[in-house]
Amino acid sequence: MLDADFFRRWMTATAASVDREAERLTALDSPIGDADHGSNLQRGFTAVAATLEKEAPDTPGAVLTLAGRRLISTVGGASGPLYGTLLRRTGKALGDAGEVSEEQLAEALRAGVEAVMTLGGAAPGDKTMIDTLVPAVDALGTGFAVARTAAEQGALATTPLQARKGRASYLGERSIGHQDPGATSAALLIAALAEAAGE
Repeated sequence: MLDADFFRRWMTATAASVDREAERLTALDSPIGDADHGSNLQRGFTAVAATLEKEAPDTPGAVLTLAGRRLISTVGGASGPLYGTLLRRTGKALGDAGEVSEEQLAEALRAGVEAVMTLGGAAPGDKTMIDTLVPAVDALGTGFAVARTAAEQGALATTPLQARKGRASYLGERSIGHQDPGATSAALLIAALAEAAGE
């Protein structure tokens, strides 16, 4: 079973990973976006880690809800609301339980991904974070490491796609050949989940 400590480890591991990869995320965002994806997420997840150090929510749902709120309040652009919605909706779906199973996490994360799809209007194949998150959630039932691999493959698979949502969609065919930065950062989130689980 997964407790609040596990979810704090997940958020802390995500913050460390985003910090390490911020320049790469910004470099990916440069040709097809505002060149600020890495710095925005770095600011947001640094704030999440700092908040979780000060406050100690005692349920998995409360950890994610707090993290989501912090992202929305500190991250500019589209990524704050999208990641904030993902975590808040996942946290809400987990409810007040002190511990949750991997199956419950997978179901809650699916609810979070659906909320992001509703908010951003994106579907698989649109060259967004959804291309990473949907296969990752589908794979989560078979283990965290499997979900990480599915997420990484999903992010790579955005390279040949033409963007249909977000800033990159304004470029039309010129968005083809670039790996989506949002899909890439979403893969970091899932990899951090596997790291927190020791996989």
